Amino acid sequence: MNFKIIGSGGCVTLPKPLCCCRVCMEARKKGNPYARFGCSLYLEEAKLLIDTPEDISQSLNYGEIKEIDRVLYSHMDPDHTLGMRVFEQLRLNWLNISQGIECENPIEVIAMDHVMEDLNSIRSKHGSYFDYYEKIRNLIKRHVVNDSIQIGEIKITLIKAESATVFVFEEGEKKLIYAPCDVKPFPVNGIFKDADVMIIGNTVIGDVLKGDFKLEEDNPLREELFVMDEIVELKNKYNIKKVIMTHLEEDWGKSYDDYLELENHYEDISFAYDGMVIEL
Repeated sequence: MNFKIIGSGGCVTLPKPLCCCRVCMEARKKGNPYARFGCSLYLEEAKLLIDTPEDISQSLNYGEIKEIDRVLYSHMDPDHTLGMRVFEQLRLNWLNISQGIECENPIEVIAMDHVMEDLNSIRSKHGSYFDYYEKIRNLIKRHVVNDSIQIGEIKITLIKAESATVFVFEEGEKKLIYAPCDVKPFPVNGIFKDADVMIIGNTVIGDVLKGDFKLEEDNPLREELFVMDEIVELKNKYNIKKVIMTHLEEDWGKSYDDYLELENHYEDISFAYDGMVIEL
């Protein structure tokens, strides 16, 4: 299995518009890997994209992605869904439509039932965007999956995590977990055991954040998001060989170089960057 991290950023792009902090200034000057697109992952063998943040068109170009047949959604948060207009950019051909020819190869859109229900509620005054993409323009075909789906030799298991989803990819003896956002509390499931890689977000990186902000013990972010000690506990609990941290927020106040330095303080834990490739 060949995965590429298309976007490793959080709910705010890096560089953040108008921000003149050290991290954002450096990201503007140097670009990737110091800059980060919204959180997304691509699986080459399945031609599968996970999530469509607002800047997904740019990140697909940067990642040199050639084909997409499927889009898998983790949850409905705007930073994971509001780039859904990419369906138009990938499949809509107005010149063909002017001759009465609609799209003949719609993208399969896959999500758990609770996520698909949320996605269907994203709408304008004219109705659901997904209804338009599927019923009017035939750009997508929705597919609700509440357990697992097989794509070639790869099995993808979907596990509910409150309003979001944890994905487990398996091919032969190889296993990768993808848990980008809103996965605390982390679901308890034996399928996670002995995974080769876990890519996980939803984590505050460090106790001192942007602008020397100190994350006190009673800060409510500790209830909503993991801290690094909890990630280490998850890694050990399920005997996961390697962990890659993604969804790296601009608020954490850390540059690409800072994350490289942090890797020295953890065993088999690294930090994602745009264009990072994981081969299993």
